[in-house]
Amino acid sequence: MMSQEQNDLITRTGPNDPCGKLMRSYWQPAALVDELEGERPIRPVRLLGENLVLFRDETGRYGLIDRHCAHRGADLAFGRLEHGGLRCAFHGWLFEATGQCIETPAEPKDSKLCQNIRQRSYPVVEKSGILWAYLGEGEPPAFPEIDCFVAPGTHTFAFKGHMACNWLQALEVGIDPAHASYLHRFFEDEDTSTAYGKQFRGASAGSDLPMTKILREYDRPIINVEHTEYGLRLIALREIDEERTHVRVTNQLFPHGFVIPMSTEMTITQWHVPIDDENCYWYAIFTSYSNSVDKKKMRDQRLELYELPDYKSRKNRSNDYGFDPHEQQTATYTGMGNDINVHDQWAVESMGAIQDRTREHLGSSDKAIVQYRRLLRQEIEKVGGGEKPMLFLDEANARSIQGPATMDGIGPTRGWETYWMEVDVKRRRGAPWTAPVPKEIAENVHRLTAAE
Repeated sequence: MMSQEQNDLITRTGPNDPCGKLMRSYWQPAALVDELEGERPIRPVRLLGENLVLFRDETGRYGLIDRHCAHRGADLAFGRLEHGGLRCAFHGWLFEATGQCIETPAEPKDSKLCQNIRQRSYPVVEKSGILWAYLGEGEPPAFPEIDCFVAPGTHTFAFKGHMACNWLQALEVGIDPAHASYLHRFFEDEDTSTAYGKQFRGASAGSDLPMTKILREYDRPIINVEHTEYGLRLIALREIDEERTHVRVTNQLFPHGFVIPMSTEMTITQWHVPIDDENCYWYAIFTSYSNSVDKKKMRDQRLELYELPDYKSRKNRSNDYGFDPHEQQTATYTGMGNDINVHDQWAVESMGAIQDRTREHLGSSDKAIVQYRRLLRQEIEKVGGGEKPMLFLDEANARSIQGPATMDGIGPTRGWETYWMEVDVKRRRGAPWTAPVPKEIAENVHRLTAAE
């Protein structure tokens, strides 16, 4: 258990909150590039409790500025894109991407009022299908050279979804290896050849065993947690017999992301971004190490559940997440359909807008969550003391963080420690793009053996 004060410390991300100051030390996903397609590339954005408006001007430059006009507070999300900026529809004040006011047309012709008017603004960059914003002070950090940022656009796909809860409980479900054997349990296995674009529906590497069967029948994983330069590495072991063990390697990417295997050829890098303290978006980049991503199929699959323009789930609290008691008895553990995003959403939203951690009782299977919370408090304290937190990189050190390695496969019960690295290295060396082998993995894998 923890105190209410401790819970507030690690959940609240407003501008004056300690965790909010930590979050503002990093680039944050603000929108999908897709959201600014079309004739009017303007989008209201609420991020870390701040109300902003995101736009793309006629030259292609992105701007992220305060949503309410510096004149008299009208909503700039209804503004006009013209003459190199975003013009307020109330009195015609015009703001460029930097937030500088460049025209106040209702004022006298010789007025210099606009020279002293600047809307608060934040820098925006486009990377792997996501528009990233930096809400912190000073020079922003460099992006680490992790796979989802190194892979070409043909081999990545970005999407997002809304959750009506605090960012931390949404993240913690992703660093909880044990829950998948229950929350995502299916009583029957599908044809794994139809698993493209679906998590936990394919076969594990090195076997024809469906992941659904492994999770269902081996539900007491041994969980190892290792501290890394980017956060945490989680290794979940499910022993099948004396000769074979299922190995699943995932990663917590500080501060609020994780990297997990989706299939033998694809990984998911996902961030849980605070809209405010009671809502968040997950942003995911799917990265392929083999064929280019079928983006239309991936997008169409996800739009079966998520509605535009706000990317909210059609299955939600208002309709009991599609709960079907007959299905719960015969087909799925939750009775909420086959999409695991719905399962996760129910689990984290059912805790309340902000989980009351003063009432929880953690077990040994929660060791990754315990380690992450300690790490989070440690880095909050660092920022409070004026230090740079973990993974705040400069350009010279951006290449120091690569990968990170993930794996989902059946390996030898004795020798799994090397096996999972070999599987990851083999996949990287076979990729049609230059997928770097993380240094720590390369140092431990001198040749391919069991994985081949």
